[in-house]
Amino acid sequence: MTELDHDWPFWAHSGQLPPDGGWNIWLFMGGRGAGKTRAGAEWIRARIESGCRRIGLVAPTLNDAREVMIGGPSGLANIGPPDHRPRFESSRRRLIWPNGAEGYVFSAEDPDSLRGPQFDTAWADEFAAWSYPQATLDTLRMGLRLGTEPRLVITTTPRPIPALKALTGQADVAITHTPTRENAGNLAAGFVAAMQASYGGSLLGRQELDGILIEDPEGALWTRKDIENACGGETADPHRIIVAVDPPATGQVHADECGIIVAGASGEGRDRTAIILADRSFGPAKPSAWAEAVAAAFDGFEADCVVAEANQGGDMVGAVLKAARPGLPVRLVHASRGKRIRAEPVAALYSAGRVKHAGRFTALEDQMCAFGAPASRLKSPDRVDALVWAVSELLLNRPGLPRLRHL
Repeated sequence: MTELDHDWPFWAHSGQLPPDGGWNIWLFMGGRGAGKTRAGAEWIRARIESGCRRIGLVAPTLNDAREVMIGGPSGLANIGPPDHRPRFESSRRRLIWPNGAEGYVFSAEDPDSLRGPQFDTAWADEFAAWSYPQATLDTLRMGLRLGTEPRLVITTTPRPIPALKALTGQADVAITHTPTRENAGNLAAGFVAAMQASYGGSLLGRQELDGILIEDPEGALWTRKDIENACGGETADPHRIIVAVDPPATGQVHADECGIIVAGASGEGRDRTAIILADRSFGPAKPSAWAEAVAAAFDGFEADCVVAEANQGGDMVGAVLKAARPGLPVRLVHASRGKRIRAEPVAALYSAGRVKHAGRFTALEDQMCAFGAPASRLKSPDRVDALVWAVSELLLNRPGLPRLRHL
C-alpha cells in the first residue's frame, strides 16, 4: 500500500471533511450510509496525529462503540496505516495507539460514567439515538478541558429530539449535512436508487436519507412517530374493504388532486382496526379520469363499496362514478363540520394504535404530518380528506357486515 491509500482528504467526499472556523463542536448530520462513521474515525485519527492524547468515545451502547466506532469496517481499528492503528483493551474499555494516545469508551446509557475523566478530543456517535442525550452531552462537555483546543465531533442521523435541536442554535457549533447519495460509490449497487424510490421526497426520506433535521410542525394532528407506529408490524386480512374518494372541485390544469384511499377493517369492537391498503390519489384529473381510477381500485381490491364526498359536486359525483362503472355501490357523504374537527377523532385512533398502514405512502404521510399546523402551506389536503372519510366509515360509523366472497 502507498501513502496515498491512507490520505483521507484525498479519498473523502466533501461532506466528510471538518468545516473551517473556530468551532468547538462539529455536528455532522448525515443520511443512512452517508459515511458518518468513517468521517468521525478519520477526524479522531487526524487529531491524534496532530498531538491529541486523551480521547473520549461515546456511543448509544457499549456494544455500539465496540462494533461500530472501533471494530466496524470504518472504525478506528480498521483505518490508517496498520502500524498506526490502536489496540483495544476490552476489560478496561480502552484504546491505545502506538504513539501513546489513549481513547476511553462510554455508553450514553450511563451519563455518570463520564464524571471524572477528562479529554482533549471526543467523538459522540449516533447522538439522536442516545438514551439520555442531554445529560450525557453535558457531562461529556465538562470533561473536554485538556489541551489548547479541545473539540468534539457529533455524528448522527437526525431526529427531532430536544437535545439535538438545542445544539443547532449554539454559536460554537458548526453544522454540516450530507445525504446518503453523496456516498453512493461506497454502498451496494442499487441501494440509493431503491431507497429514493421508496422514501425519496417524504419526511422520513429527508431525515433518514438526506440527513436533514425535520421537526413536526406545531399544531399538526399527526406526528412522524404516529406514522412510524402505524407502519410497524404485520396487518391482519381485512373483512371489509372500501374506497374513499375526495373529488376535486374542477378538472382544470390547476385543480386540486383527487384523494383516493383504499382501506380495510379487521376485528370487532374495541379491537377493530383500520388498515390503509393503498393511496391511489392523483391529479389534476378530469371527472372521467378519477372516476375510472376509483373503479379500478374498487375492482383491484375487491372492495365492498365506494365512499365519496359530495360537498363539491353533489349528485354529480355519484353520477360520474356510476357512469365509469354501472352498478358501482356508492355512498355519498357530506361534510357538515370543518376538516380539522372531522380529522381529530381519526388522529386519536392513530394514537391509540387502531390504524395501520400496509405499506409506505410517502405523499400521504407528508400531508398527514403537516395537516392542522397553522404554518402549513397545504393548498388542499385531498389525500388526508379521503383518509379521514375511509377511517371514519370503518371505525367511527356503524360497522359494516362481514364480507362474502363468491367462490
